[in-house]
Amino acid sequence: MNEKILVVDDEKEIADLMEIYLENDGYTVYKFYKGLDALKCIEKAEPDLAILDVMLPDIDGFHLCRKIRETHYFPIIMLTAKVEDGDKIMGLTIGADDYITKPFNPLEVTARVKTQLRRYRFYNQTGQTPEINEYDIRGLVINREHHKCYLFGKELSLTPIEFSILWYLCENQGKVVASEELFEAVWGEKYLNNNNTVMAHIGRIREKMHETAKNPKFIKTVWGVGYKIEK
Repeated sequence: MNEKILVVDDEKEIADLMEIYLENDGYTVYKFYKGLDALKCIEKAEPDLAILDVMLPDIDGFHLCRKIRETHYFPIIMLTAKVEDGDKIMGLTIGADDYITKPFNPLEVTARVKTQLRRYRFYNQTGQTPEINEYDIRGLVINREHHKCYLFGKELSLTPIEFSILWYLCENQGKVVASEELFEAVWGEKYLNNNNTVMAHIGRIREKMHETAKNPKFIKTVWGVGYKIEK
């Protein structure tokens, strides 16, 4: 499959380097140095994944991510030159699926791209029928075959990562799922201490479900352990 990757970075050397590595792996690359130019391309090109730099000369990567998430659900990887957790949490909260901190190894980028695309394909394919295809929990309906989620009849617009998290919690309904287990199950990577990725995504899911962190109806926090959806 000749998948299309959108790369947006105002540092020409970095954008050009990513283009070379991604094209060597067989991807079609749409490269831009400005966010507004990338927005114009998205509707025509219909990319399968986007790599967005946070710092852009016209609109920042966060704004660009928000605009994409209004109508598209393909994976988004954010690039940030800052080491603070704030940028990372912000990106994950507004709908990004992953982030990479500069400077980075281009091989890491291609590996992350493959992981995100593989996960996205898995949750959007209809050729396989899982043993359990759907959960209906007190008005929360999530269907893996069709990659749809509804809350009291209203569809929730979840990113692939958010869907994976919610599905895993539903799959383990009644059980407390540790943050480490949830991260490793969804991201397929080793959990590191002080990793706020899971927390940021849970917050985003709750926001879409119009739930408060203090008194959620569905995703309960078990402090110091993880999360659960009660039976």
